[in-house]
Amino acid sequence: MNVLFVYYVPSGGVDTLNRLRCKALKPYGIHGDCLYYGWGAGMQNKPDIPYYVTRNDIEIKKIIDKGNYDAIVVTTDYASFPRFRLLGYTGKLVLEVQGYGPKDVARKELTLAIPYVNGNVAGLLNPRTPHIAALFEELFPAIPRFNFNNAFDSHYFTYRALPKAQEPIIGWLGRIQDNKNWREFLQIGHTLIHHGYPKLQLWMFEDHHLAVPEERVQFHELVEQLHLKEHLTLRSNVEHAQMPSYFSMIGDSGGLLCSTSKVEGAPYAVLEAMSCRCPVLSTYSDGVSSSIYHNTTGKYYQQGHIAQAIVEAKELMRNLELRESIRAAAQLLVERNFSTDAYAQHFKAMLESI
Repeated sequence: MNVLFVYYVPSGGVDTLNRLRCKALKPYGIHGDCLYYGWGAGMQNKPDIPYYVTRNDIEIKKIIDKGNYDAIVVTTDYASFPRFRLLGYTGKLVLEVQGYGPKDVARKELTLAIPYVNGNVAGLLNPRTPHIAALFEELFPAIPRFNFNNAFDSHYFTYRALPKAQEPIIGWLGRIQDNKNWREFLQIGHTLIHHGYPKLQLWMFEDHHLAVPEERVQFHELVEQLHLKEHLTLRSNVEHAQMPSYFSMIGDSGGLLCSTSKVEGAPYAVLEAMSCRCPVLSTYSDGVSSSIYHNTTGKYYQQGHIAQAIVEAKELMRNLELRESIRAAAQLLVERNFSTDAYAQHFKAMLESI
């Protein structure tokens, strides 16, 4: 079988997912290609999978005709379904939702999607994100729904023993935009620095191409206001192959990854940190519920409650027995529950059923 995966740009979690699943599906007799509408920072990751970058209808028609695809899986862009039909595609269409950010935005977008989806789509896919699964069931009761964990290669993306940092490091990964809640991360870092960790380092990883310009200005203003410059290291568009080293260093420093998002689909950053034995403190942002179990594979704090975040962070950094238990359990959970083989088997079963 041949499948085309479609998304706006090769960046972030979808870029990671597409690279992993195309490799995972190949041994199961499924050939995957990727189509992106524009350039994205993920191209620096040197993908060894077939991909196209174009938004031109004539070029897209040539890709579809040449590929002889049994199914086209479109992430987010529901408005493209009539377009693919007009370009002559007659095979199966699948809408995949990895997340829309805030829950009200997800409801609004999927409500707008109803006329595009009904009559065009053979299946709905999401990575066990509770609020998306509930919206699929409510808005599209007649369309088959599939919910299974995203693929993750825990053999490649795993812990690396490196020289230990002298001071603890708190990491954060995301876009400089409201839903990723960068403001809260800076406030947490500032509070920890002034309550027990004066030499704490803050490492933030982002894609500067996807930042909201107004928030970029606000970000630098808040860094100045909180006097965080000497503590903060901001890295943009780090190659994916380098990230295991960074997560391993954060974990071995005695620090943690702090995920402050308001709502998430199935964030790869959390899985990546866990696989590298970097403990995670997170808001309960919905999609993380399949990977973080409080005080077992990670820790939660209530979004907006800085004081609670500080309590949980300090326990994760100071209670060494709990910390090591969480590091080990988290790494094992990723290996068992997010394997590429399991993903390929679920995906093949989905294709066969539609």
